[in-house]
Amino acid sequence: MGKVKKLAAAGAALLLLKAAASQDALEAASERLGELVSSGRMVRASLELELGHQQESAAPETPAAAAPPQTGAPAPTMTPEPSAAPSDGTQYTDEGTRIVPTTIYGGLTVKNSTGYDIDVGALVAAGPTQTLSPEGPQVLIVHTHGSEAYTPDEYDDYVETDTDRTEDKSKSVIRVGDELASALEAKGISVLHDREIYDYPSYTGSYSRSGASVERYLAEYPGISVVIDLHRDALGDGEVTYKTVAELDGRASSQLMMLVGTGEDGLYHPNWEQNLRLALYLQQAVNARYPTLARPISVVGERYNQHLSTGMFILEVGSNGNSLQEAITAVRLFADAAGDALLKLK
Repeated sequence: MGKVKKLAAAGAALLLLKAAASQDALEAASERLGELVSSGRMVRASLELELGHQQESAAPETPAAAAPPQTGAPAPTMTPEPSAAPSDGTQYTDEGTRIVPTTIYGGLTVKNSTGYDIDVGALVAAGPTQTLSPEGPQVLIVHTHGSEAYTPDEYDDYVETDTDRTEDKSKSVIRVGDELASALEAKGISVLHDREIYDYPSYTGSYSRSGASVERYLAEYPGISVVIDLHRDALGDGEVTYKTVAELDGRASSQLMMLVGTGEDGLYHPNWEQNLRLALYLQQAVNARYPTLARPISVVGERYNQHLSTGMFILEVGSNGNSLQEAITAVRLFADAAGDALLKLK
C-alpha cells in the first residue's frame, strides 16, 4: 500500500515502529464497536494501524537494538494445501465486495499504540520468562471469538450466522486452532484446545466468558505456561476487504499477527512486558524461517484477559478476506517455527 516499508531479511536489527493511536481490537466495554466493524459497516481500526491513512505519511521508525542471531534447521518440505494461489489482482465476493491481496511488511517490528516507551532491544535480550512443564498441558489455545470465519471458496463453504461468522467449528477459527494444536503436538508440545464458542449468540461479554474459562484451565492445569487466544482479523469496510498474503514460493498462505495488551487504558495488568517478551521471542523464530509470514507485533492499551498469564497473547491468523486453507497453511508454518522455539524453553 506504500505506507509500510519492507524490512531486511531474518536476523536483521529489530525496528520499533511508533505508530499513531490505534483501536485494533476492542475489549468488553467497547464490543458493540467490534460488532459494527465485523459487519462491514465501518473500517476496522487495524487497517489504519497496518496500512496507514491514504493522505498521511507513514509513522517514523525508531531503530532498536540488534536482535540475537537465530539458529535452527532449514524449513521442512511440506505438501501444498488445496488452497488457491494468492491473487495477482482484485477478486470479488458473490455480494460484490472487492478482495484485495496485500502483504504487510515489517515482521521484525513492534507497532506501539500506547504511551509506553518500549525498549524492544532490552526485552529481546532479556528473553521470555516461561518454562515448559515436563507434565500436563503446556499450551492452552482458546477462541474468544470462536465464530469468526473466512471468505468461503470452493473448498470451504458454510452457513453464516453473521457476516463472516459461523457456528460450524470445522469452518471457523476453531478449525485453525485444531490445526495449530495438531502441529504443535507433532513437535512434542502438550496442547489443550478449548473449542467452545464464546461470541455467539451474543458478542457482548465474550471476553468475560473466555476469561473465566482460561482461569479455570490455569487452576486445573498449573503447568500451562503459554495461552494463545486465536482470532482472525478484519481489514476493510463494506466495499473493500483486504486479504493478507505471505510471500512463499508455491504456497498460498495468509499472514498472521501477535497482539499484546498492556492495560494502559485502565485495567490492572502489571506484568504485560512478560507477555511481550514471549511474543518477541516467537516472532524472531518465525521471521528467521518465514520472513513474510508475520505482521508487526501490535501493542495496544486494552488488556484482553492477558493479565491471567505471563505467557498470553492474541494470535490473529489471516483476515476475513483470506480463505480457511490459507489460514491453515499460515498456522502450520507458525507452529513449525514457534514450536521449535517453545521446545527450547523446557
